[in-house]
Amino acid sequence: MKQRQKQKLRQLEQQLAETQNTIQIPKDPTEFCKKILGFTPTTYQQDLIQKFQTSQFTAARWCRQSGKTQTISALLLHHALTNPNTQIGIVGPSWRQTKLVIRRINTLLKKLPKNLYHKPQQTTIRLKNGSIIEAYPNNPETIRGPTLNIVYADEFNFIPNDKELYDAILFTLSATNGKFICTSTPWHTNSIFWQIWHNPAYNDYAKSHTTYQQALEPNGPLKHEIIQKIKRQLEKDPWRWQREMNAEWAEDQNVWLTQALIANCIDHTLEYQKPEHQTKGEFYAGLDLGKHQSHSALAILQKDQETQTIKLVHIKHFPLKTPYTTVIGYIKNLCNNWQKINKILVDATGVGEYICEDMKNAGIKQTEEIKFTQETKEKMAEWLKKCMTEKRLKIPYDPDLIAELNTERYELTKEGKTKFNHPEGTHDDRFWSLALACYATREENTPKIWVLPRLASAGKAKLEQLKKKILKHQMIGATR
Repeated sequence: MKQRQKQKLRQLEQQLAETQNTIQIPKDPTEFCKKILGFTPTTYQQDLIQKFQTSQFTAARWCRQSGKTQTISALLLHHALTNPNTQIGIVGPSWRQTKLVIRRINTLLKKLPKNLYHKPQQTTIRLKNGSIIEAYPNNPETIRGPTLNIVYADEFNFIPNDKELYDAILFTLSATNGKFICTSTPWHTNSIFWQIWHNPAYNDYAKSHTTYQQALEPNGPLKHEIIQKIKRQLEKDPWRWQREMNAEWAEDQNVWLTQALIANCIDHTLEYQKPEHQTKGEFYAGLDLGKHQSHSALAILQKDQETQTIKLVHIKHFPLKTPYTTVIGYIKNLCNNWQKINKILVDATGVGEYICEDMKNAGIKQTEEIKFTQETKEKMAEWLKKCMTEKRLKIPYDPDLIAELNTERYELTKEGKTKFNHPEGTHDDRFWSLALACYATREENTPKIWVLPRLASAGKAKLEQLKKKILKHQMIGATR
């Protein structure tokens, strides 16, 4: 009896597997989302799907949290399933950002029968029909190599080398007459993404623009309650609201670091290092202290002595009310794992002086304090901008950091000094921790030391004469 039950169970399992294996993929992407993936695209999402189906070039400018990644992932997966042997490439402002799209597609794969795809990977999706969806590094040379049918550029307005990358993408699509689709939240105007929306040369693009109002429930995923809270928080920073929720280009003229300047410093290969990992190099850190009103923030730069470039390899934004002992313990652990941290420049304003002493007592001998005054803040902010302007500072693609760097405002006082501030409801802790770390990398100019040659056979008079010549040479050089 039990044997018959087991046999019957196996037959039912086999029938179920055969039923799943004969699943029909709808030709319409919207139907695919409804019947296979289990979600119904909104009106604006359906509009983008239709534009992609009928156009070779498509661009989407959507507000935050409007379902962009979900829609694009479903669209690319459907195309790969219904078009055998299709090669799809994904690029973005960072390797990590690009892999997020692959991760979302891997989540959607779970809704499909397993016989339709191979084992999911972090950077590549291989379907049994020969189609491949692959994440590529943001590198024009890498993307130019393969022959692709579709290329998707995520957060295209944040890619620093967008012109070179775009040329490479067009080249790789030319052999297949393939499709290109790009999406982004608006950022700076010196970009291909801005040109697509404003230059008549790009009129062959099908375009989709979605604001927060179109994405509010029941027409989209955004909740009314949270939107009102965000709007109140950004009331003093209307430019960010315009960019992120209305998906419009906007920038305050009084920002210290412009969007274009920040975008040029983004390094697509750079990722944050974990504090517990054993890491070697020459490191410099900046610690901006806060507790109740502002956050404590730690930034760590790695300096290449040959090229004099500095890379942001770690940033820690501590939650409000984090005890200073926790902050010190975090830094102590980092110092034990990373070889070597040469200097930790700490904001010694207020209680900062006592924190610096505690850090030194805890064995963090690299600690150096600097008090925040209008003069010192001006010096640090100017040095940070100088490093960015000279393209010596490299930062990863980190949306929170990027937004905060663009938040800091400045104004000139009647004395001709620069005064810094940030809009109410925003924070500048990451900004100042990065400025502190940059300032820590600064090398003081030391006077040249003249070395006298050994003159064993020279007399005392000749030696004095030689000293006078050297002194005269130094004085002449100093007056030039």
